[in-house]
Amino acid sequence: MTGYRAAWRSLPVAQRWMIGLLALAVLLANVAQPFPEVAPLHHLPTVAVIAAAPLFLARWPLSTRAVAFLFAFWLLHTLGGRYTYSNVPYDAWASALFGVSTGDLLGTTRNHYDRLVHLAFGVTSIPAAMELARRQGAGPFAAACLGVGFVAAASAVYEIFEWGLTLVMAGGAADAYNGQQGDIWDAQKDMAMAMLGALAMAAVELRRRAA
Repeated sequence: MTGYRAAWRSLPVAQRWMIGLLALAVLLANVAQPFPEVAPLHHLPTVAVIAAAPLFLARWPLSTRAVAFLFAFWLLHTLGGRYTYSNVPYDAWASALFGVSTGDLLGTTRNHYDRLVHLAFGVTSIPAAMELARRQGAGPFAAACLGVGFVAAASAVYEIFEWGLTLVMAGGAADAYNGQQGDIWDAQKDMAMAMLGALAMAAVELRRRAA
């Protein structure tokens, strides 16, 4: 525990705040949880990240900017876990705020929140991945390639894990967890969104370093 406390205290204040706010977000997401049968599957990984973050960041420090990107991703994931992704009511929120739903604007009835989070995974992973690669001696372009490769590999591993998990779950719970919504190409589209986000952010990071 002393080592954990020392790791926590070694973090910049802003990073400690982000970890604490993420923990609060997970707690709030489970107040009157509307989908208690699958909510733990979504939130347990976040709890594990919160618990491990001080040790990880003490061992492999990241800039507060890179941590902020990761924090944004986990917040989006926590919101998705609240509603099991497929039921995030962003259409209702948009209608209440602007008088028109995003579904009407895009001409679709599918809930695309999962696509947004996969895109966000690609975007938000690149700054941290490139920082770690650069610290190991990689040049900017090599670090960008390694970051994109990490996103591609992590996305594929996640989709395989999701498939394996749903094989052992009951039908209704499996569908609620994986959010396929009847799309047989859901996994491939999710990976494509992550890659798109990673490639776009890698380009931004390379341009930022060249400026």
